[in-house]
Amino acid sequence: MAKFELKLPKMGESVAEATITSWLKEVGDTIEMDEPVLEIATDKVDSEVPSEVDGKLVEKLFEVDDVVKVGQTIAIIETDGEVEGGTTEDEDEDTPQEAAQVEETVETAKATASSGGTEDYSDSSRFYSPLVKNIAKEENISLEELESIEGTGKEGRVTKNDILAYVENRGSQPKKSASAASKSVDTKAMEKGVSAQPEPVVSGEDEIIEMSRMGKMIAHHMVESVQKSAHVQSFIEVDVTNIWNWRNKHKAEFQKKEGEKLTFTPIFMEAVAKAIRDFPMINISVNEDATKVIKKKNINLGMAAALPDGNLIVPVIKNADRLNLVGMAKAVNDLANRARQNKLKPDEIQGGTYTVTNVGTFGSIMGTPIINQPQVGILALGAIRKMPAVIETPDGDFIGIRYKMILSHSYDHRVVNGALGGQFVQRVAQYLEGFDKDREI
Repeated sequence: MAKFELKLPKMGESVAEATITSWLKEVGDTIEMDEPVLEIATDKVDSEVPSEVDGKLVEKLFEVDDVVKVGQTIAIIETDGEVEGGTTEDEDEDTPQEAAQVEETVETAKATASSGGTEDYSDSSRFYSPLVKNIAKEENISLEELESIEGTGKEGRVTKNDILAYVENRGSQPKKSASAASKSVDTKAMEKGVSAQPEPVVSGEDEIIEMSRMGKMIAHHMVESVQKSAHVQSFIEVDVTNIWNWRNKHKAEFQKKEGEKLTFTPIFMEAVAKAIRDFPMINISVNEDATKVIKKKNINLGMAAALPDGNLIVPVIKNADRLNLVGMAKAVNDLANRARQNKLKPDEIQGGTYTVTNVGTFGSIMGTPIINQPQVGILALGAIRKMPAVIETPDGDFIGIRYKMILSHSYDHRVVNGALGGQFVQRVAQYLEGFDKDREI
């Protein structure tokens, strides 16, 4: 027998530690390769740590809420035979042939996990381990089929045995709808007392609800920002008629050509990145004792994204000023989709130098956003509305229908004065209003 040390994996250059939020396996439980063993949290991102081998969990070295450093051993898994990274016990009990067979099995599983077809299962709201996904790809199982498989794992998760059993009996069993599968997952979670949201506590006629871990972190972050920075706002109205018409004209062609939806967000992000390049003193932060300004070399744009549970997360587009519109659209869509599915890597929400939030998504025409520390500015995009406007022409002025929106710029008045804050948002507006209506995609 051998003991394998399960270590906290590296999750990005800027992530050095994580907090254990729950154990998915208990001591004595059998674990399959790529099966999640525990859940961890770093800042706002929750992740799962999968096992790298088949075996049995024999020891947990940390408890829930413990903080673990990257590279630290968090659990011991007992395996049959030797595995890389493990320590061997009772070597005389295993023959070299048996050890070789175990090693071959592990290598085969690893090879399986690195191969597969082209089916994309990222649109699913259910969790599937990398091994399950790759088996599905190998067997050409569609997302609809995968959603129909009833899982026997924790919270209704589909295990390797579940999908292999499905493959073996494929075509001879009725399919469940995706909604039925989702309902089954919810029912199993309820039976086990598992809930994604904290259970409400009734006090008289009122209901007291415990804040989620992420909710507590966001609340603390927002209060800290208001206490630290002197918030001030500048507002400007922008005519985006050219952008509105251009997008409507090209969105179908864009999706056909690039395989991506063309929303307004990448167009706005492109304009913000250009404006930051023009006004680099917006791309700064302040040191802890507020005595020095740190001028950032890279322009890393954060984009606030709403999660299904009502919380917010801010994934970051690194070096946004180096992306063309196609690259920006791909980055925006990818981060937004994975944010909603809770599949962001910890490093993907780190290192932002300026943030953009779209309050217009919820119908708001403007907002006064709170600065995302340690940044010094944040831009809120209001809803685009049809508005009557005075149009100036060589033949005189007339009234016309235009598409307009309001940009709200919150900035830290400790280091950004009204002139710089106003000029910056004005430059963003100029880029938007000057958008080339004849631009090719």
